[in-house]
Amino acid sequence: MDLLLPGLGLLFWTFLAFGLVFFLLRKYAWKIIVDSLNEREKGIADSLDAAKKVKAEMTQLKSENEALMVQAREERALMLKEAKETRDKLINDAKEQAKAEASKILADANAAIHSQKMAALTDIKNQIGNMVIEVSEKVIRKQLDNKAEQEKYIQQMAGELNQFGK
Repeated sequence: MDLLLPGLGLLFWTFLAFGLVFFLLRKYAWKIIVDSLNEREKGIADSLDAAKKVKAEMTQLKSENEALMVQAREERALMLKEAKETRDKLINDAKEQAKAEASKILADANAAIHSQKMAALTDIKNQIGNMVIEVSEKVIRKQLDNKAEQEKYIQQMAGELNQFGK
């Protein structure tokens, strides 16, 4: 049991050494230790405050960023809508212009066809008129005595005209 309980002399010298160390620490080191602990506590508190401020700023920046993203999406949607409307307008304008040009070309072609048709009909009428005049001249020039010979000659000229017309 002696091993478990220290002796009175050992206890005295332990207390004396502890008191001496305590006195020296209190006299020379206690203020420095307390000041450094206070500085460290203040630094930690400042760091926590700064972290709270940064967290608040990050939250504010996040909300601002989300607002900017929403605004950017709205602007993009608006720009896409305007681009689509412009594209559709250009396509419709081009279609209308193409229809107008096609109508004009068709009208010009119809007018040209009508003009050529009329010119061809006029030319055919002129040729027929000239042929009739030539046939009439030939009939009149040939003063035939016989009516049968006149009819035969007219039939012959008509046959020539039919062969020419083919």
